[in-house]
Amino acid sequence: MSTFDESDAFEGASLAARAMAARPSHYLDDLNPAQRQAVETLEGPLLMLAGAGTGKTKALMARIAHLITKGRAKPYEILAVTFTNKAAREMKNRLAVTPFEIREPIRWMGTFHSLSAKILRKRAELVGLQHNFTILDTDDQLRLLKQLVRAADIDDKRWPARMLAGIIDQWKNRAWTPDNLPAAEATAYDGKGPALYRQYQTRLRELNAVDFGDLLLHVVTIFQKHDDVLAQYQRWFKYILVDEYQDTNVAQYLWLRLLAGGHRNICCVGDDDQSIYGWRGAEVGNILRFEKDFPGAAVIRLEQNYRSTPHILAAASGVIAGNRDRLGKELWTQAEAGEKVRLIGHWDGEEEARWIGEEVESMQRGTRGMRAFGLDDMAILVRASHQMRAFEDRFLTIGLPYRVIGGPRFYERMEIRDAMAYFRLVTSPADDLAFERIVNTPKRGLGDKAQQTIQRIARDNGVSLVDGAALAVEQGAIKGKGAAALRDLIVGLARWGRMTGDADLTHMELAEIILDESGYTTMWQNDKTPEAPGRLENLKELVKALEGFENLQGFLEHVSLIMDNETEEAGEKITLMTLHAAKGLEFPVIFLPGWEDGLFPSQRSMDESGTRGLEEERRLAYVGITRAEEVCTISFAGNRRVYGQWQSQMPSRFIDELPEAHVEVLTPPGLYGGNYGAAASGIETRAAEANVYNSPGWRRLQSRSGARPMSQPTEARSPVIDAQALSSHTVGERVFHQKFGYGAILGIEGDKLEIEFEKAGIKKVVARFITGADDVPF
Repeated sequence: MSTFDESDAFEGASLAARAMAARPSHYLDDLNPAQRQAVETLEGPLLMLAGAGTGKTKALMARIAHLITKGRAKPYEILAVTFTNKAAREMKNRLAVTPFEIREPIRWMGTFHSLSAKILRKRAELVGLQHNFTILDTDDQLRLLKQLVRAADIDDKRWPARMLAGIIDQWKNRAWTPDNLPAAEATAYDGKGPALYRQYQTRLRELNAVDFGDLLLHVVTIFQKHDDVLAQYQRWFKYILVDEYQDTNVAQYLWLRLLAGGHRNICCVGDDDQSIYGWRGAEVGNILRFEKDFPGAAVIRLEQNYRSTPHILAAASGVIAGNRDRLGKELWTQAEAGEKVRLIGHWDGEEEARWIGEEVESMQRGTRGMRAFGLDDMAILVRASHQMRAFEDRFLTIGLPYRVIGGPRFYERMEIRDAMAYFRLVTSPADDLAFERIVNTPKRGLGDKAQQTIQRIARDNGVSLVDGAALAVEQGAIKGKGAAALRDLIVGLARWGRMTGDADLTHMELAEIILDESGYTTMWQNDKTPEAPGRLENLKELVKALEGFENLQGFLEHVSLIMDNETEEAGEKITLMTLHAAKGLEFPVIFLPGWEDGLFPSQRSMDESGTRGLEEERRLAYVGITRAEEVCTISFAGNRRVYGQWQSQMPSRFIDELPEAHVEVLTPPGLYGGNYGAAASGIETRAAEANVYNSPGWRRLQSRSGARPMSQPTEARSPVIDAQALSSHTVGERVFHQKFGYGAILGIEGDKLEIEFEKAGIKKVVARFITGADDVPF
């Protein structure tokens, strides 16, 4: 990274700056009263509490322009902090054009890390570094940590270096150095974490290097220990502006407080209701206690929304009102009412994906009683990445172009490619490419040399790599632990291949066996990185996807064909992304699937003590709804299959919080899915009767649809006597359900039973979940 000469920034006032001071303030003309108040409140601390879609960036740009044109500060006396380099570039570009026309660059505009790097280049000696220090990338950081872990004689399988890197990053986000690490952290990494942290920092200084977290930590340390340096920067930066303040961590918070401690001219722009990054260190408390940190601070709320309809804003406000720890604001808009937020339930996740696919095509044609929308106008926002699989499969099948933002497509993810390589080898042992991918995944001590030996023996004997590996073991060409692990793999592949013909074993069960016995599932279970839980969920989703095929071979062929048909041609595409990735974006049409307790909110947030996790999930729901400009559809499924087993789902508790006056329930009473007017007759025929929800919010919302004509699905028209003949249960029988307790059967429809439970009310459940009351062992 190049050095930065402070003399370039802190020179005398330029003629350009003086000229701008006399320029008329055209940028004020297009501001609403709250925005203008925030722009013109120049002295002292200011919190610009800006709701979703309220024009905060425009207000922030206008404030910078106002400081310069009114002669309060030169461009180099303003410190403007953003969270991404992209945001910084966009802000610089916007300032240079009408109505702002700030031609002289704001030299101290950038991310926390880029600005810290500039400061650190000039003050490196104060933390034991030289000015030409190196910033390590992730690979270099992990390589260094692996050396320290090996030197400490620590089992790197149980305590991988990547896990240590995550722990150290968390410590640095909280501004903890090895010298001020709290005693409570002493147990980290089996009690060896603090010592390894100290060794790591020492080694970095020896290498004249820093990692990403050091950029902030070193600057905070310099400011805390060198009052003269801090005072100098406080004088230079007359005004400080911070975007997305709700996403700051402890180190960033201290960095800002120290710099603003002199003049206190700090303007923080943010929205406590959109603080959704607690899992990576963000502290919503930073924005909540702004007035305590800066006594006498002005708080100006930007509440006029320029993005969404009144119904969408009301729905978002109804949900977020459930949070206790918030500053509070009420979004409003002058836009027309538009469409109500649409709510629909489905029998399972596959039906949810089918319905959304059909809905997207109908909205393209403009057959939903509203204007036609292009694919680029639509987005599907999921809580977890594994939810994308059902949508990707459906869209590839029907030829609907899509893009995945924030990550690869489902079948292109590393863990999915690894798992499918195992499946390919089991069904086709001559697949050398698959063997090369998994021979040392998980680690089996088979490095490049061992793999070259296998390839040479296979080539010399004209056989596949699997057979070549078997010969290498027999001939003793590979020795030690690697030989034993390779022998186990070869034996396992042969055994799994024979199991494909086992009539008593489903291919879903075989897939689980392959992933378990190969050690692949265990590898991710032992991985302590933040990505590991998501990879395990994706593997579960992969096994679930097998259900729709007769065998592994058929599934692999299906994936190969649909992926081969997928092209990256230009043209419109519907967008698939997680809710976290969608922050800051907006689309005319938004679909929010999977609103079920345990999925959204996540099970982890529901299980933890206190309300911190649940409130962050609720903020995530608020972010999701407010991405929609015109149409927002929320959906949920009553059943999801996990590892081949059905699990009954309950609607998200956030659905109970949707204000009924602003919601249109597309699901008539007793139906998952259908009856959205005459245009949805195809949905009606596939809907399954399922009066399974009994929460107060669901009953309230369902009651609003009571007047709708309810078309019975085709499946429900078959004679009841035929359905009973196929069932082992009888009407009136007393039964037991693990979740809902005791009840009596009211009706039978194929494998679905309508039961009136003593405590949970009338529900429709799959027969396999039911036990005769007399068979319950208590």
